[in-house]
Amino acid sequence: MNDDARGSTRPGESPDRATRRVAFVDSGLGLVAYADALLSLRPDLGLVLSMDPDHMPYGPRTPDEVCELILRSARSALEHEPDAVVVACNTASVHGLAALRAELEPAVPVIGTVPAIRPAAAGGGPVAVWATAATAASDYLRGLVDAFAVDVETHVVAAHGLAEAIESADTTAVDAAIGEAAALTPAGVRGLVLGCTHYGLVEDRIAGAVGADVSIFDSPVAVARQTLRRIGLDPHPEGPRRGVEAVLLSGRPGSLPASVGAYPAGERLLREPAQRHTLSS
Repeated sequence: MNDDARGSTRPGESPDRATRRVAFVDSGLGLVAYADALLSLRPDLGLVLSMDPDHMPYGPRTPDEVCELILRSARSALEHEPDAVVVACNTASVHGLAALRAELEPAVPVIGTVPAIRPAAAGGGPVAVWATAATAASDYLRGLVDAFAVDVETHVVAAHGLAEAIESADTTAVDAAIGEAAALTPAGVRGLVLGCTHYGLVEDRIAGAVGADVSIFDSPVAVARQTLRRIGLDPHPEGPRRGVEAVLLSGRPGSLPASVGAYPAGERLLREPAQRHTLSS
């Protein structure tokens, strides 16, 4: 897409609807790294962040509950006319992606997230996958391993409490959960897949725990590139900066939680010019 086409209105839009927007939905801070990755490629995009603090975490909930909750979060974001919706949660992608696509596409593309098992396995094993307890025990994760790493030694590790510690920005609890997961990870692992969208926010701490010889695989950049493809945009990192235009908390207009500022990706979101929200306590 050429520079003249960037920011042009789409058929049926009002003239003031020139800003392209993407909505991210998740129960909590898992969407932060994904929103940050998209802005690194297209800083001129407006972002709608739809979180669900009333019902998080999604892991212990039934598939039907997760599906309904993620549908509600996406519907609340539609008021802001997003060009696409990104489901920045592995659990929600498993249980709600098909329903979201059936409801929103083709008018609004829906992009899901999946642990980066395929690229990790391509580098050879052994490979470890850290995930929430619910995901670690799921048929979904086992299916991904069977599909993309059937010939590679793969170890699934439940990182108990790590997502919750990240959500609350409790560094003591984060380090304890990482230490426990690292102790459960077999020696000799060459690749580590982050199987929860929260985990990338503390990738540096995870890397320090597992050692420099272990390559870490996450998916925010891949999801960002797929999102741009779905809405017909090329990367343009030098564009004018917009950023977060709206934050929704279980469907209500709100503010980013204070814990977001504990992470570099969150700090970058808060620095975006379009961010109009004060931090909630």
